[in-house]
Amino acid sequence: MKKQNLIDMEGTVTESLPNAMLRVCSDNGCQVSTHISGRIRRNYIRIPPGDRVRVELSPYDPTKGRTIYRLRNKQSNGISQQNFDIQ
Repeated sequence: MKKQNLIDMEGTVTESLPNAMLRVCSDNGCQVSTHISGRIRRNYIRIPPGDRVRVELSPYDPTKGRTIYRLRNKQSNGISQQNFDIQ
């Protein structure tokens, strides 16, 4: 169940910290410390630095939040475009 009055934003993971914490740089340049939600932990989803994530922020302390979703890459099928360079 979703809580009320939360701020949603997207950003890029810049650093992986101990105890399932991440440092996320938002699209507007703010640094946010986040922890991984229970649903992501339960499904063993790994979030390395460089991935795009969706974050919920509290209106009381916008420097801390919770990572709720790992966004998909455009080339998520495992085949990179550089393997098909034709010369």
